[in-house]
Amino acid sequence: MAVIEIDKLVKTFGAFRALDGLDLRVEAGQVHGFLGPNGSGKSTTIRILLGLLRRDSGDVRLFGADPWRDAVRLHRRLAYVPGDVNLWPNLTGGESIDLLGRLRGGLNPRRRDELLELFGLDPTRQFRTYSKGNRQKVAVVAAFASDVELYILDEPTSGFDPLVKAAFEEEVRRIRAAGGTVLLSSHVLAEVEALCDRVSIIRDGHTVVTGSLTELRHLTRTTIGVETARPLTGLDGLPGVHAVREVEGRTRLEVEPDHFDALLAHLAGFGVHALTSAPPTLEELFLRYYGNQVGSRDLEGSGPSDPDGSADAADLR
Repeated sequence: MAVIEIDKLVKTFGAFRALDGLDLRVEAGQVHGFLGPNGSGKSTTIRILLGLLRRDSGDVRLFGADPWRDAVRLHRRLAYVPGDVNLWPNLTGGESIDLLGRLRGGLNPRRRDELLELFGLDPTRQFRTYSKGNRQKVAVVAAFASDVELYILDEPTSGFDPLVKAAFEEEVRRIRAAGGTVLLSSHVLAEVEALCDRVSIIRDGHTVVTGSLTELRHLTRTTIGVETARPLTGLDGLPGVHAVREVEGRTRLEVEPDHFDALLAHLAGFGVHALTSAPPTLEELFLRYYGNQVGSRDLEGSGPSDPDGSADAADLR
């Protein structure tokens, strides 16, 4: 059953077309990665799902209902973590967590305490005194301690150190194992690669590809490193073989999936001593669709994914 169904979604801001026929489907019990650089439309899509923006055209269904008309009812079934959390400055972190929980219909006190310890968050400090990472922790704890079916996470680990990121990933896996559904928008490609069952890549407000990592890896080349008893020849003439070069005494090349068997048969004639095979990473898949338009800051940055990506207390309700 689909928890999120988006079909041909369009949203404009004046002359700017933020979403241009976007499609997205997220099944129940799935962790779905939602990828694209700044300005691609990810946070605009999320705000429409949350009922904070009204679509211009297209169809959007959340649990089979319209998020614009049924926002209050639907928000009791979901939790949201933005990439830039701004809450009530004079409340403590613990008070903010409890208030957000009550807005969703309550939270699990035992889970709240476990998560505070897991993420190393002091709940007695006022929100305005928190660092960027600790502000994120408040929203993450409030979300993960809530008894909801859907978690919408928009750059949730912004400001986290590696240990806290590891704890976050374990909690996402726990949610999936318990049957929960997660929509994860992230610039951290390693995070998406580690957690997601399926991935959708969007560009200029529309979906360019969606599928499991296994399915998407068939769209690009595998990198091979090989050492042989005799010098390799004839590689440049093999179909599906690209970028042949010598690196530190071994031959490295790229091969298209459909030509892997023919390459192995060719290599066998030269006495293979060692061979390594590295499937394409999610970053390579991502760059396939963006190329030189995307820099390292876009791929790995911690900022919101769209100009409207920051969130305040009203967004978190």
